[in-house]
Amino acid sequence: MAKTKTLWACKECGHVQIKWAGSCPACQQWNTLTEETPIEEVASRFSIDSLERPKPLRIAEVEIGVFPRLSTGFKEFDRVLGGGIVRGSLILVAGDPGIGKSTLLLQVAEAASLQNKTVLYIAGEESIEQTALRARRLGVQSERLFILSETQFNSIKIEVEKLKPDILIVDSIQILYKPEIPSSPGSVSQVRELAMEFMHLSKKLGIATFLVGHVTKSGDIAGPRVLEHIVDTVLEFEGDFHQGYRMVRAIKNRFGPTEDIVLFQMGSSGLIEVEDPSHVFLQERKKDSPGSVIIPTLEGSRAVLVEAQSLVAPSPFPTATRKSSGIDPTRLALLLAVLEKKAGYQVHHCDVFVSIAGGVKIYEPAVDLGISLAILSSFCSRPIDPDTVIFGEVGLGGEIRSVAKAEARVKEALHLGFTKCIIPKKSVSSLSAELQKKIIVRGVETIEEAIHELIH
Repeated sequence: MAKTKTLWACKECGHVQIKWAGSCPACQQWNTLTEETPIEEVASRFSIDSLERPKPLRIAEVEIGVFPRLSTGFKEFDRVLGGGIVRGSLILVAGDPGIGKSTLLLQVAEAASLQNKTVLYIAGEESIEQTALRARRLGVQSERLFILSETQFNSIKIEVEKLKPDILIVDSIQILYKPEIPSSPGSVSQVRELAMEFMHLSKKLGIATFLVGHVTKSGDIAGPRVLEHIVDTVLEFEGDFHQGYRMVRAIKNRFGPTEDIVLFQMGSSGLIEVEDPSHVFLQERKKDSPGSVIIPTLEGSRAVLVEAQSLVAPSPFPTATRKSSGIDPTRLALLLAVLEKKAGYQVHHCDVFVSIAGGVKIYEPAVDLGISLAILSSFCSRPIDPDTVIFGEVGLGGEIRSVAKAEARVKEALHLGFTKCIIPKKSVSSLSAELQKKIIVRGVETIEEAIHELIH
C-alpha cells in the first residue's frame, strides 16, 4: 500500500509545511502545527458554486441597494450588530462553555420567528430533546423554529436547501465534519472547509448564518485564524459566571462599528438586556474608599463608566507580587515603573493588585491615569473624591496624552451625577463651552500634576 501523505498546518495562521516544527515559521507561534491529510483537488471543491461568472464593473457603476435588517429582539444587541441582522451575513459567536451562547441564539431565533421568519437550529452537540427542553425553559415555542440534530455537513446542506430558512444557527462548527476530509472534526482542515461551505451557502441563498465557536484555554477562538477572516462579524462572550453578567463584544463587523458591547444579565428565563451598564457597574461602589477610581472607558461608540480598584500592601517576600484583573499585566508593570521613576513613589517593595469591578476587560490606554491614581490612593491610604472621574493615557515620560472622544466620556460622567473630571490638558479644548459650564474640568499635562490635584 502507498504511504499516506501528511502535512502540518498551523491552526493560527493556516501555514502548511511537510515537516513538524516546534514553532510556525510564518507567525512564530509555538505548538500550533497539527497533522492533517491533504484534500484531493476536484473540479468543484465546494458544494455551492455560482452559475454566473462575475464581471468587473467601474466603482461608480455599482448599484448599492438597501440592506434590510432583522431585529434580534434586543435593542442594544441590534446596535452592536450595526442595526440588526443582515440577510446573507455570516456571524461567528464565541465564548467559554456555559456562558450563554446557545441561550442567546435560541432567544434570537424566537424573536426572528415572531417576525414570520423561518429558523433552522442545527444542534450538533446536543440531542433534539435537550435543545427542546432548554427552549421550553426559555419560553421558546414558535411554529417557525425547526431543530435538526446532525453533524455531517452534506446532510445539513440537503435539509437547508429543502427548508430554505431565513436564519441558520450552527451549534457548533467545531463538531461538524465533511466525510470526504480525512481529518477529525474540529481540525484545521475541517473548520476551514466548513467555514467556506457555510459562507457560499449563506451568500447564495441569502441566509443569515450564526456559527457557534469554541474557545481555547487561553481565550482565543479555536481553529484556524482564517475562520475569523471569512465571517462577516465576530462576537465574543465575556463575563463573570459568579455575578451573572454577560458581555457581548463585536471585535469584527463588516456591517457596523467594532468594539461595541452589550451587557446581559443571566436569569432563570434566559438573558435579560441591561440598557445602562454604567449604573450596573457602579451600583455596589463604596465611596471614600482608598484605591477606588471611576474611569469613563470607550467601548466602540459608547462611553461606559467602570470602577478601578487597587490594593497596595507591603510584601513579605523579596519579590513583590503584581496581579491584575481586567487590564493588561504588561500595562500595569509600565505604570508602576512610571510612578517610581517620574513621581518618586517607591512601590517596588509592595504587592500591587488591580481589578476592574464587574468582570469587565479594558483594552484601551485611556484608563492609565485612573489606574495610576488608584494605586497611589491605596499606597497613601487617601481616598479620591467620589464625585470625580479620571481618564488619560500615561506616556513613558510621565506625560498625560489625549484620548479619543473625550466629550462622550465627560457627558456620560455628567449623566450619572459626577461633578469633576481630571482629563488630559489637550483634550479640554475638544469639549464644548456649554459642557464645561455644567461640570468642573481640570486638564493635566503630567502625572505629577494629577497627583497634586487629587492626592495632596
